[in-house]
Amino acid sequence: MPAAEITQHQELHALYRSHFGWLQGWLRHKLGNAFEASDLAQDTFISVLTAGHAPQIREARPFLATIARRLVAHRYRRQVLEEAYLAALACLPPEVAPPPEARLLALEALQEIDAALDGLPPPVRQAFLLAQLEGLSYADIAERLGVSSSSVKQYLTRANRHVFFALPA
Repeated sequence: MPAAEITQHQELHALYRSHFGWLQGWLRHKLGNAFEASDLAQDTFISVLTAGHAPQIREARPFLATIARRLVAHRYRRQVLEEAYLAALACLPPEVAPPPEARLLALEALQEIDAALDGLPPPVRQAFLLAQLEGLSYADIAERLGVSSSSVKQYLTRANRHVFFALPA
């Protein structure tokens, strides 16, 4: 193992050892759930590990708290999305409801699309959803958003490109 990689592992280990307990307690206070707090604290350090940020961290606790906040928000959004999907399925008659495997695949696809849309500015994301979910024309979207049709065209081009490159092949 190269020396730089050993140093990075040592720095991450020191970061983990010094701040995991604090982060876990901070998350437990925020979430009111020790199990979720432990999971999210681990996920936070996995994010640091995979991004390779450990050597550049100057203020560890604010940095870790920012990552943890984002993970909490992502988890909450996934939960809301899943609940909405399951509520919509509950309204279907049993004979047309998809089988459990199809439900799981659809939920995973919705989560991937949600993650792909996450990086877009709100009007671009809203234009994309209006076009895809409601089938609105450029003119209708422009009217709803209070922008020009050419802005809608730019928004949809940007959104389609963003989603295309964000989703797995």
